[in-house]
Amino acid sequence: MYRVLKPHGKLVMSDPTCEQPMNQSLREDERLRALCLSGSIPIADYVKMLTDAGFGTIEIRARKPYRILDPLHYNTKEIIYIESIEVAAIKDPMPADGPCVFTGKAAIFHGKEDYLDDKAGHILLKNQPLAICDKTAAALSNLNRNDIYISESTFHYDGGGCC
Repeated sequence: MYRVLKPHGKLVMSDPTCEQPMNQSLREDERLRALCLSGSIPIADYVKMLTDAGFGTIEIRARKPYRILDPLHYNTKEIIYIESIEVAAIKDPMPADGPCVFTGKAAIFHGKEDYLDDKAGHILLKNQPLAICDKTAAALSNLNRNDIYISESTFHYDGGGCC
């Protein structure tokens, strides 16, 4: 785990996350605490904590396999999969419609025109991927157009987003 506060309120960090429930015994395990694993929480909860703290932009830059807690070595009945995520949280003003959370989605316009202007600040050039936040992905999906492709989250984001 690392955390670095950069100028202009940008926090860059790496933390373990886990989508499966972790029993109390594992949460209190001193070995796991020393490895920073006992506090692993789901990514959605992690992002909510950051946005609740006032970070208006969250960039999930990577999501990687990290550890396994297995019944042979730990007090668990099932294998628990832990990932490491790298996140940049930017302390910019919270947009009125909620935070911009980038999870590696992209929009590609493939219509008849040279570009598409969604009238919300996003210009999609023909057949050119544009990194978009999850909120913009939902808004573009709600346009119900068959000439906009929106990718699934890749959990890889390197900047250059829409918002």
